[in-house]
Amino acid sequence: MDFKDYYSIMGVERNASQDVIKRAYRKLARKYHPDVSKEAGAESRFKEVGEAYAVLKDPEKRAAYDQLGANWKAGQDFHPPPDWDAGFEFSGGGPAAGDASAYSDFFESLFGHSFGSAQAGRRPAGFHARGEDHHAKVLIDLEDAYHGASRSITLRTPELDSSGRVTTKQRTLNVKIPKGVKQGQRIRLSGQGAPGLGQGQAGDLYLEIQFNPNSLYRVEGRDVYLDLPVTPWEAALGATVKAPTPNGPVDLTIPEGTTSGRKLRLRKRGIPGNPPGDLYVAPQITLPPADSKAAKELYQKMERELAFNPRSRLGV
Repeated sequence: MDFKDYYSIMGVERNASQDVIKRAYRKLARKYHPDVSKEAGAESRFKEVGEAYAVLKDPEKRAAYDQLGANWKAGQDFHPPPDWDAGFEFSGGGPAAGDASAYSDFFESLFGHSFGSAQAGRRPAGFHARGEDHHAKVLIDLEDAYHGASRSITLRTPELDSSGRVTTKQRTLNVKIPKGVKQGQRIRLSGQGAPGLGQGQAGDLYLEIQFNPNSLYRVEGRDVYLDLPVTPWEAALGATVKAPTPNGPVDLTIPEGTTSGRKLRLRKRGIPGNPPGDLYVAPQITLPPADSKAAKELYQKMERELAFNPRSRLGV
């Protein structure tokens, strides 16, 4: 998938004001409108300009797009960084596009979520309305889901400054992470969304929980998976070994004749809940290196005496 430089497409600087972006769009839209332009590829350029404007005209989408950084080149192979939009606070639900499928794969990969931003219009005097709900994605450690925690979380909110340029302001909240929270679950903070209009109540803030990358564990729902290195003799003869878990090390029995790919289930040692998840340990047989004379002689002896062909079932 190719990266799209929306600022280059619009012919504006990255720090351009919203008014400059609007004028650039009107000029380009007139130039490339299919009903007017005779240039080759005008319809394609018209759609490309419309896509760029759909992002840059909206402070929330623009701030999210700017989060990707300025070092990408148009046409460069692109994959969104994991959790690229974490820590941004958005109205409605995030930097959405409405019908993202109307635009490019690049656009859809960033904004094709079930998000939708909204802008408040003018209201008559005396009008009262509840404030808009806000949404943000936050990252926590897997261990927080096992034990619960209190965390200080900083969120960034896009806004326009007095010059019509997009900036971000920060606020820090103390958040209680409930024990047993799952990836994708939302935590509601009452009254922490947008202020109400008139005497209306403030909206709520919904935090979508995602886990920080973990070098040991994978998570599916409430189940947790661990790849555990074991020696050939532990796998062949059976053994009791120490295995890490998010709740601390446990003694794990490796059955005799264990092979790579087998999963050992530790019931109720996944993420707590009703019911709790399980922890699945996948033994990975790890060979010691033949980095000494003695080690090489031992491997040569095994080769002579075991007469083992792991490919026999393949017919070779």
